[in-house]
Amino acid sequence: MSALEQEIASQPQMWRAAAAMAAEAREVLPAAGARIAVLGCGTSWFMAQSVAALREAAGLGETDAFTPTEMPPGRRYDAVVVISRSGTTTEIVRALHAAPPGTPTIAISAVPDSPVVQAAARSIFLEAADEQSVVQTRFATTALALFRAAFGEDLRPAIADAARALAEPLPFDPVAFEHFVFLGRAWTVGLANEAALKLREACQAWTEAYPAMEYRHGPISVAEPHSVVWALGDIEAELLAQVARTGATVVAGELDPMAELVRIHRVAGRLAAAKGLDPDQPRHLTRSVVLES
Repeated sequence: MSALEQEIASQPQMWRAAAAMAAEAREVLPAAGARIAVLGCGTSWFMAQSVAALREAAGLGETDAFTPTEMPPGRRYDAVVVISRSGTTTEIVRALHAAPPGTPTIAISAVPDSPVVQAAARSIFLEAADEQSVVQTRFATTALALFRAAFGEDLRPAIADAARALAEPLPFDPVAFEHFVFLGRAWTVGLANEAALKLREACQAWTEAYPAMEYRHGPISVAEPHSVVWALGDIEAELLAQVARTGATVVAGELDPMAELVRIHRVAGRLAAAKGLDPDQPRHLTRSVVLES
């Protein structure tokens, strides 16, 4: 069994641990009403997108999500939160050092004493969720689970759905398809982006992700019988019916969207195995992007 498969299977346990940290996290994360930015790279950027949408929807304050190099220079926030599994990503370290003097900075990481942790004023550690695989699964979802719990959500239904996602058969045979599209709305747009990235990384698949209604504005033109279109969250039934008429296989996710992502992780692992790929060491990728200069 690959490290990726083991890490996928551990997610319900990791989410329970994250839920137990909710009170501790609330003491560290910015207070309700603060205007904040959440930064991340790759998978962590997509989790930042979901966190920002969830925080605003909960009425906790204006929240922006950026990958660090695209954060508008000079824009001031009451706090900056960064997500970094390894704690070594160059762009995150630079962003923390560039924060305006006096701006509170908080890091969510799996690795204590890393450069990101050293650069941040405060940190929350998810050490148990760290991973051997280059491809992120459980750290990303555990970080998101932590935020959801800290924002006041009861994670027990999501945890139960994740157990279902691991136990039940996949909704289709991944090997029978060539093209995978993920649709989201509000906080699940970040999850759709992450789902597409996961299949690209682990199994070199042709993947796309869109805010759901944007899919009808052009991208649907390449849908065909070898396509899967997977909806994460509450997506309009009329849109999914239009997609089905293209001949594509439509998966209307019925589980908690974070648990749907667990099912997608399983698809990535299954397809990687079918292609003879090592999902723990994808080509051209490393655990962290660290620049020499």
